[in-house]
Amino acid sequence: MSQYDFIVIGSGSAGGVLAARLSESGKYKVLCLEAGSASERYIWSRPPGGTAFTIVNPKVNWCRQSTPNESTANRPIYVPGGKLLGGSSAINGMIFNRGQRQDYDRWVQLGCHGWSYQDVLPIFKRLESTQIGSDRYRGRSGTIKVTVAEKTSPFFDLFIASARQVGYPVNPDYSGDTQYGIAMAQQTIYRGLRQSTATQYLAPARNRPNLVISAGAEATSLIMEGKRCVGVRYCRSGQMQEAQASREVILCAGAIGSPKLLELSGIGNPTVLAKFGIPVLHALTGVGENLRDHFGPTMKWAFKERGISLAGRGRGLRLLAEIVRYGLLRKGFISQGVATLRVFTRSSEEVEQADIGLLINPFLMEIVNQKRRMSNRHGFFVYAQVQRPESCGSVHIQSKDPFADPAINYNFLATQMDRTIAVAAVRKAREIAAASPIAPLISEEIEPGPQVRTDEQIIDYIRNNGSTTFHPVGTCKMGTDVSAVVDPQLRVHGIKCLRVADASIMPIIISGNTSVPCMMIGEKCADMVLAHHDAEHGAHPRAQRAADPIDVDEVSTV
Repeated sequence: MSQYDFIVIGSGSAGGVLAARLSESGKYKVLCLEAGSASERYIWSRPPGGTAFTIVNPKVNWCRQSTPNESTANRPIYVPGGKLLGGSSAINGMIFNRGQRQDYDRWVQLGCHGWSYQDVLPIFKRLESTQIGSDRYRGRSGTIKVTVAEKTSPFFDLFIASARQVGYPVNPDYSGDTQYGIAMAQQTIYRGLRQSTATQYLAPARNRPNLVISAGAEATSLIMEGKRCVGVRYCRSGQMQEAQASREVILCAGAIGSPKLLELSGIGNPTVLAKFGIPVLHALTGVGENLRDHFGPTMKWAFKERGISLAGRGRGLRLLAEIVRYGLLRKGFISQGVATLRVFTRSSEEVEQADIGLLINPFLMEIVNQKRRMSNRHGFFVYAQVQRPESCGSVHIQSKDPFADPAINYNFLATQMDRTIAVAAVRKAREIAAASPIAPLISEEIEPGPQVRTDEQIIDYIRNNGSTTFHPVGTCKMGTDVSAVVDPQLRVHGIKCLRVADASIMPIIISGNTSVPCMMIGEKCADMVLAHHDAEHGAHPRAQRAADPIDVDEVSTV
């Protein structure tokens, strides 16, 4: 059995950061297990436009499906997840979004002490390098380079002008003082290339003699001695192997994979474990519960004229021209991420901070032979989402087979609040589309269509047509209540030498994309782990910096 100080299970947005940070000093031997392949073997993981391929390719993606239920009109919902070095940071839409100050302050109210906005802001600043915004909120010399999306068609200025017409300010930095307003997206893209944890954290660290990165190694269970985690069993190249951790195992398999591995190891709800004959090592009823995601409809409008949107650039000779342009200059729409225009707004005047997100793209998609592709029809689409949904589902194993997918049960729009905000999101998108200068250029609202007007019709449309933005969180939630799985130090309640650090620990979902917050979680977990194990030598320098929160004045909520 191979021996290490730390074993990190998963190399994604959090795990890739952790493996790099824990091995940084050279003092500790670290094993990082990744079920998927090395990302450099897949050409489409670096060009931003390659997301169209990575998001559906089972070679680099788990490509899971949720269990059909009434919340989605008995439709399965697609649940992708990165299955390569860098995890989902190597296949996602590359949007940089921290969420809002109130998200993290709410975590503290839920018992997650040490995770307030003032606590995590220094970590966000540390991990990024950007010219956006002020030094008060933004980092200038971090690992992940952050840029602003390029305006690749006339559509952007037209839509921004229409949003301003109905009262939205142009927000120069939605990761700064306030999220509210309209803005070109911030992206983890630099010089036309994706910035993932594989490229920015693991690649510079991979030649360290104390770091072993094992791709194609899928964890199957934790090795336990009583209630102490001492290692991991995993399968690589068809062979079962074991690795031992003398200090800690840190689970970073994501909101779907982490609860699955805990349950397979006998840590979870006894009722769930009993169904499959798994002995209960430690009862934690919250494992797999509290599943949340951003869910909403895709709304589509058609233009009367050519030349406004990106229609046609995704096929034929125009696509070839875009590929050449990208190859020579790293410019054009292939150099950009997904939904590069954003609106953050409020469902009502009584709401203090943005609870609706509109994600806008200057083209239409179509399905041909069961495959999605860019349409040649000129138009645009808006994805309208509830930013902080209250409705919760679950993720639980449905077999003792470690290679079988768990049952993913969403429970969207279960609360009146979620339904009210979802309806408001559709109406907010329509309000902008009905304003000049964009409105006179529109020939029709394709979806939902003018016949969908009442609140009930809108909710029915969303249930029958809605999708997620692939942000599952919450299934190993952090806290101190009886349903919490990890404490604020990310240690699994009742188990020694085992932590979880990924999107699953979020007690509630943040109001934005989840990849960069997961990087923050990885950085913060590394600080806590190193501070603990370096205690005999005094505080670890990185942990000491993170221990001093930045004093940020009350931010604007407009």
